[in-house]
This record gives sequence, structure tokens and C-alpha cells, in this order.
Amino acid sequence: MTPGAIGVNPARGTRGRAGVVVVSTPRFAHSNAMENEAVDQGQDATARRRLRRRVLIASVAGCAVLGGALALLPSGPGPGPARPPAPAPAPGARALTAVTSGVPAALPDLAALIDRRERRVRAHPRDAVSWAVLGAAYVEQGRRTAQPAYYPKAEKALRASLEVRSRNAGALSGMAALANARRDFGAALTWAEAAVKADPKRWTAYPQLIDAHTGLGHHKAAGRALDRLLKLRSGPAVRARAAAVYRDRGLGEDAAAALSDAAAGAANPAERADYLERAGQLAFESGDVDVALRHFQEAVRLDPDQRAALAGQGRALAALGRTTEALTAYRAALARQPCPEYALELGELYESMGLGQAARVQYDLLRERAARAAAAGVDEELVLGRFEADHGDAESAVERLRAEWRRQPGIAVADALGWALHRAGEDEEALTFARRATDRAKGGAVRSALYSYHLGMIERELGREGPARRHLQEALRISPRFSPTLAPKAEEALRELGEPSVEDVPDFEDWSAGE
Repeated sequence: MTPGAIGVNPARGTRGRAGVVVVSTPRFAHSNAMENEAVDQGQDATARRRLRRRVLIASVAGCAVLGGALALLPSGPGPGPARPPAPAPAPGARALTAVTSGVPAALPDLAALIDRRERRVRAHPRDAVSWAVLGAAYVEQGRRTAQPAYYPKAEKALRASLEVRSRNAGALSGMAALANARRDFGAALTWAEAAVKADPKRWTAYPQLIDAHTGLGHHKAAGRALDRLLKLRSGPAVRARAAAVYRDRGLGEDAAAALSDAAAGAANPAERADYLERAGQLAFESGDVDVALRHFQEAVRLDPDQRAALAGQGRALAALGRTTEALTAYRAALARQPCPEYALELGELYESMGLGQAARVQYDLLRERAARAAAAGVDEELVLGRFEADHGDAESAVERLRAEWRRQPGIAVADALGWALHRAGEDEEALTFARRATDRAKGGAVRSALYSYHLGMIERELGREGPARRHLQEALRISPRFSPTLAPKAEEALRELGEPSVEDVPDFEDWSAGE
């Protein structure tokens, strides 16, 4: 440590044999001068002793001051001058970190990143990395805002990256993310496999691979992809992805624990809000409506642009009977994120309140938004098929969903097609698909009140009263308020079915063998 580090003038200090700095202050200089003068004039010994005592006292006092100053300093090498805190990263830098590491980003940060990368590629059109980042940012912006116009821009940017460098894992992974966002799971699988082949250790390609397999109903393959991901990476984003796989396997508690870990380890508010929104969805599906509402509310508090959580609030508030608040939440979500699914949910809420005209307005908006999304390459056949089955043309719903099943036979499509067939009067075939959606052996391990309700109502129509009663009871046991329109119908159907007769109660072999 230098003398200047503690405010000592080096010109006035000397260093003794032990290395201790002896400091001469103005008071010390005056005492030394007096002593020298007394000696020169031959003053008597008493005067000399008196002066020496004064010098000694002054020296002790000076050393005490110096010792106190030294005691305030840490032992060992000093840290040097205090450094100002490191500046926070710029919004574009935060979004770049998020987009390239596969975690959610805040919308303002995404906008800043897009602006910077657009300027970059205009100045450097052969920059493959910047084109890939720009494309990934467009995908995320389109997903977060439900603005499908971003998807053609994303595709153009990603293809520009691939033109510059064909074996480009970042752009290939971005194309997989784009295809998943468009619900084109077959294309997503092709792109994700190409990304993994180009760079097997690039972990951000595996979540896209998992989503593609899930959308195609390949649940075992999705599990294998998750195992590979977990060997490459840990952390919040991976825990959140694992939670989705656990949920599809029917492991609700494991999924909830993984999402809790992800939210606790999130690096920024937007990321944590995203994981809380997913936890809210899971809690709602499990019937924990109060818990779901708390998750959704906290997500919106952390990130006011978390529109999916706003819609989740509407769903939970409707289930709790707080319809006025639910309407407000749904309207806010739709104003900021015009998602066709939210329009369907809001329309059904209006319908449950007896407001048919308001419901029809939402259904018209649903068709309009789905058509706009289709023009940008987004597959909205699932939500359109569900809507037509319950509120429109059931035959049209069957046609749409049959085609969707041929393209990508996932659990959600199986359930929707079974219900559409039931609404169209084809209950025997409907039962096949409804069972597939709930059959663990065929991948239908999701514990869904809606799926159980559909199966129970189809069985009731076919006169299978015992199974119908069990599945309707299961729907209400999973989530007593799973839908403002369908939960009351499940209760009414159970009342009509009445108590089971002796013939309806299966014996032990029936229970163990399954239906």
C-alpha cells in the first residue's frame, strides 16, 4: 500500500527498520525546533527533560492517530480506489442474450434488438449471424404479440442467413422455432433435426425438437430429446422445457416443481413472468384456481406485457365467479394480443352470461384473426375446429380436424376431432379418438378435465352409463370449474345419470384391465 493511499504525504515520512512509517506533522516539527534551540543555548538538564517529555507526548499522539487510520483499513493488499458500479446492459444486449439462449425476452428489449439488427444487416448484408439473430427476434416478437405479420419477415431473415452460410445451426434452429410458432410441426421437426446435426452440442436446438415431437404426438421421442438436452444443459430455461414434457406424461407434481425452480432461477423479470404464467396454466388444469390466479397476477406485475397471463387471469376469475373482473382481463389481453383462442374463451364467457350478441362479436373476431394468421402461414385449424364443433358447423369442424389429424396427430387434435365427430352425430368413431386422447398407453397421459368431459359425454350418448359417470366425475374432480359453459353441463349430466346401479359397478378385473 502506498502512503498516498491513506492520505499521507510521502515527503514528510521516513521508514524505520521494521517498515513502520514515521510521520512528521507540523506539531512534531515545532517540538524538534524547540529542543534544538534549548540544547544550543546550553539550557539546563531540567529544561531538556521537560522538552523531551513534550516531544514524546506529541509523538505518541501522532502514532495513535496514524494507528487509528490504519485500523480502519482492511488487512492485506488494499482494493485501490472505489470503482463505480458496472453499467446495466443495454436493452438490445439483454434481448440478444435472451434470444440466443432460448429464454423469454421483454418486448421493449426485443424492439431495441430488432432495430439494431435491422441496421446491421442493411450495412452488412453478408452477416449470417446478424440475419439469424434478427429472424429469431422476429419469431419471438410474433409469438409474444400474436402478430403473424412478423413470421414472413422472420422467414426472410433466416433464409438470408442460410444463403450466406448453409450449415448454420443458429438459423436452422430459428427456422424450427418459426415452424413451431406456426404450428407446422412436421417442418419444425425437419429443421430441428438439421440444427442438431449441424451442431449436436448446441442446446438451444433441443427445445424446438421437443416441441415438434410433442405436436406430432411422438411423446417417447420428445422424452428422449429431453434426456439429451438435460445432459447438455441445466438452468431455468431447461427446467421449464422439462416441465412441459412432465405435464404431457401426466406428472403434474414434477411439472409444478420444475416450473417453480425455473421461476426461482430466472435472470430477469420477463423470464420469470413467463415461467409463472406456465405455472398458472398448470395449476388451473389441476383445479387449483386460486393458486393459478396468484401466478397469473404475479406474472403481470413482473411484466405488464405478459399477455398470456392476462388471459389466464380472465380464465381463473371466470372460474371463481368474478365475471366482471374476468371480462376486463380478457378484453385487456385481446387488446394487446389478438389471439383467436382468447376470443373463443371470451365468447364462451359471454355466452355463459346469456350475452349472445356479445359472444357472436367475439366469434366473428376469431374467424377474422384466424384468417389473418393463415395468410402468414400459421395453422389455426385446431382452434377453428373446436369453435365450429361447439358454435358453428360441426361437419366443417370434422373436415378441418380430419385433415389436421393426418398432418400432425397430437393429443389435442385427437380430443378435438373426437368431440367434433360427436357433435356431428358420429359417436362410435368419436369414442375412438376421445379414448386416444386419454389413453396413457397411446400417449394421452395429460390429466385434462376437458378431455375427460368429452369422453364422458360421448359415452353417455352411446348408453355406456358406468364409464360416462366415471369420466364426468373425473372431469369435475380434476377441476370443478374447468369451463364456465361445460362444467355446469357435466353436473347436469351426472344428475340425469343418477346413482350407479349394481350392474354399473365394475369388478376388480375390470378396474385393473381398464376399459
